[in-house]
Amino acid sequence: MTEATTDTARDYYTSDDAVEFYSTVWGGEDIHVGLYDDTKDIREASRRTVDRMAATVGDLSGKKVLDIGAGYGGGARRIASEHGAGHVTCLNIAPAENARNRKLTAEQGLEDRVSVVEGSFDDLPFEDASFDVVWSQDAILHAPDRGAVLSEVARVLKPGGDFIFTDPMQADGIEDTASLKPIYDRIHLANLASFGFYRDALKERGMDEVRIDDLSPQLRNHYAQVAEDLDAQRAELSTDDSFVDRMLEGLAHWVRGADAGKLTWGIMHFRKRG
Repeated sequence: MTEATTDTARDYYTSDDAVEFYSTVWGGEDIHVGLYDDTKDIREASRRTVDRMAATVGDLSGKKVLDIGAGYGGGARRIASEHGAGHVTCLNIAPAENARNRKLTAEQGLEDRVSVVEGSFDDLPFEDASFDVVWSQDAILHAPDRGAVLSEVARVLKPGGDFIFTDPMQADGIEDTASLKPIYDRIHLANLASFGFYRDALKERGMDEVRIDDLSPQLRNHYAQVAEDLDAQRAELSTDDSFVDRMLEGLAHWVRGADAGKLTWGIMHFRKRG
């Protein structure tokens, strides 16, 4: 990331208001988009995403996994405890999230299976070909140079290694992006990626598409559910109403963008050529 964008992301995710919002309303351990086919519970929906990603990538038994943009580490702990990953390294830029990740990991007795490293995913502090799997949930959208992130992913993966990830994106082929500008402005970036961007960029970096599941309706479901829960829990939060109102406004932009067919989301699986 650029220094300015890195500082903005770190400061935001470290702020008291953001920590309370994400840990209390948005999933607790997992602050990523969930699967809501027959539930309105954010935590359950988020766990389902992790489980579906694990099923998509295949047997994780004994594998060395890197989770980039790991947040509170909920996904990392689940693939270690429930899906057999040998060791998961969480790479994340926000100290407050990393501290909570370490605390939850220790409480669940997973310190020998899950570790936390502070750093940026466009400059990974790991040797070439260090990991069997790179995992990421809804994090790469925050990178001003997504190509740099993907280059780093390709570098640290072993030949034949898997990249499994999700990301909120804009639809391919959009010419008029004016309605998405409020979203761009809130994440301090000029645009979002797309399925087509990831296909082309990863192919250029020596990775083959294994499977892409377009689950775009779930993006709308998720942001709408977070907004509903946030509004319902407003009185229980220590944050002031202005923070809650700003968050509700931001969530509404995502819902409207999804309703207009301009936003997409899905599970993407690529493999590094041997």
